[in-house]
Amino acid sequence: MPSFSIIIPVKPGGYVAASEHLKKIMPDDHNYEILLAEGRAPSRQRNLAAREAAGDILYFLDDDSLISLENFALCSAGMSDPAVAVVGGPSITPGGDSRLQQLFGYALASAFGSGAVRNRYRAHGETRTSTDKELILCNLAVRRSVFMDLDGFNECLYPNEENEFMERVTSAGYKMLHVPSMTVFRSQRQTLNAFVRQMFSYGRGRGQQSLITSSYSVTSFIPLFFVAYLFLSLICIKHLFLLVPLVIYLFAALASSLLVLRRTGNLFSLLLPGIYPLMHIANGVGLLYGLTSGKPGPAQDSSIHIRRIKRLGLSFTDQNS
Repeated sequence: MPSFSIIIPVKPGGYVAASEHLKKIMPDDHNYEILLAEGRAPSRQRNLAAREAAGDILYFLDDDSLISLENFALCSAGMSDPAVAVVGGPSITPGGDSRLQQLFGYALASAFGSGAVRNRYRAHGETRTSTDKELILCNLAVRRSVFMDLDGFNECLYPNEENEFMERVTSAGYKMLHVPSMTVFRSQRQTLNAFVRQMFSYGRGRGQQSLITSSYSVTSFIPLFFVAYLFLSLICIKHLFLLVPLVIYLFAALASSLLVLRRTGNLFSLLLPGIYPLMHIANGVGLLYGLTSGKPGPAQDSSIHIRRIKRLGLSFTDQNS
């Protein structure tokens, strides 16, 4: 099995649930290391940790990603093909999350809510060659040699640094795999306000990524078209025919919530028609902000500190002796 460098960016002084979980589930062997990258510039934190990493594979987690032990074997199997540079799986909403958090999870994992990226939030299908549409940075493994050859993440981007990086991976001729059974559990935002901010941030990141790469995805811009349509309908409210698409949208939202209800049996899924517009509008406004705010510069954070809490070649017992 290849060696792993598990990289977790954290805010200074923050609780790192991911590393505490790893200590509980991982065998006390020599085949992996854990690096905490402390700071307030996540893209740069990950890059600096990758430069110090000693493993064959960089496994990126968020500080609240609760990994499954089987992920390492699944990742190793995928990486057995030298043409594969990236292997990842979904981020699943834990069953213990609140009803509101479960609702956010349902929205993100639904076709109506998230479209092509919904497989980032659900374990669906078989292992397959994939794109950044299905892969997510809180559960992403990258061959270290490829990461370094491609100069890592663009430090001007956060979020969406992984999407821009994966575009370069594909352009370089490497394959990427989505492994649905390679899961992490990660709680959704705890409040509606935090969820809306998250959707805005995702849209802003997509807009800034488009400026940097000069690539524009029509499907990714659907939320922006939706916001433009709502604005047009508002200023032309006397033209009732403009409301027809909105009526269709609301019926589709209701149909989606009924499908989720059928799948989950959770009556709270009937609240999804109120969640969908909020996430789509927030994402669309974020896209507009990202596109109009100009190309971002790299985050200026000179206080990043890389801390190894488990070294490659040492057990936890040896590490702490």
